[in-house]
Amino acid sequence: MIDFKTLKAGADGLVPAIVQDRNTLQVLMLGYMNAEALEKTQTSGLVTFFSRSRQTLWTKGETSGNYLHLVSI
Repeated sequence: MIDFKTLKAGADGLVPAIVQDRNTLQVLMLGYMNAEALEKTQTSGLVTFFSRSRQTLWTKGETSGNYLHLVSI
């Protein structure tokens, strides 16, 4: 379990989230999650990140339709 409260100052409560293909293990992308993004990912089953530029949550695939479905963390 990630303890977001003990992150170093300057991390802004964010942790890197590496997304891999479940079959090939190929790295697909790197995004950042805060506690809210992790919770939404776990409850919805769709990978949700925190956008550092927009300062808001975004679910991968909202615009493109190419969703990332959670298999495991």
